[in-house]
Amino acid sequence: MYAKTAEFDAAQQQMAQYAKVLSHPARLAIVQLLARRQECIVGDIAQEFPFLSRTTVSQHLQELKNAGIINGEIDGVKICYCLNYDAIQAVNNLFKSFFKDVGQGKCCG
Repeated sequence: MYAKTAEFDAAQQQMAQYAKVLSHPARLAIVQLLARRQECIVGDIAQEFPFLSRTTVSQHLQELKNAGIINGEIDGVKICYCLNYDAIQAVNNLFKSFFKDVGQGKCCG
């Protein structure tokens, strides 16, 4: 199936990728947790969300890492995660620009 994403500009494609990754509430919660703590070991992250299995938390971390939103660094037998502030700034700029552009008009009526 051809999705025709190549027909859209680079900013739209990048924003859509970030939006897709951030569309799950668990991933949003993980990003907020890492923002508060600055860095965190995967086991500590999993403890913050006892209603999610550790495997599920790890999968969400992997999605965020693959998108470049977080970094993971191996520290012995543990993986320490932190926000990738360059990516966070890029996400922020993309969304601010988008909503600035679309927020200027009036709706019907």
